[in-house]
Amino acid sequence: MLTSFEIKSQAIKSFAYFGIMALSPLTLLWNLWAFRTRKGRTIGSTLPTLALVGILIIGPLNIVYSSSAWKTQKVLYQNGHLDFKKVEFQVQDVGALGYNKRTVEVTYLTSLFMMVSPMAKDIDNRVEWIKVDKEVNELELKSPNPPPSAKYSPIR
Repeated sequence: MLTSFEIKSQAIKSFAYFGIMALSPLTLLWNLWAFRTRKGRTIGSTLPTLALVGILIIGPLNIVYSSSAWKTQKVLYQNGHLDFKKVEFQVQDVGALGYNKRTVEVTYLTSLFMMVSPMAKDIDNRVEWIKVDKEVNELELKSPNPPPSAKYSPIR
């Protein structure tokens, strides 16, 4: 089962993503200017160069679009043994492109950080999961389920 670490706080996630994008070229230029020896320049420029290559491979726009945090709209199941483990329906606002939606099993490490894994198919048959269907609406949408295309309806 694949699990990923995610940042729940929009401010921290944006700071981390945009910080890496802005500081990688600045650190590279600083290290090339500040280090006098060839060995020092090589060692000092390796990590910023790898970060820049990663940014270029992934694409700056993909990084900007993925910097939006996932917001919980509905808690579907609660683990009976562990209060910090839930199955949630989450929505990610990607601006003019609409919304990304997913239903995942979430393990909260703190209120700001979580581990996310795909939801098991047989969750209804498991004893440890209790169905709760609790509306949370962290994205503060007017309807609980956002439209597939956009947040606002077009002017007619």
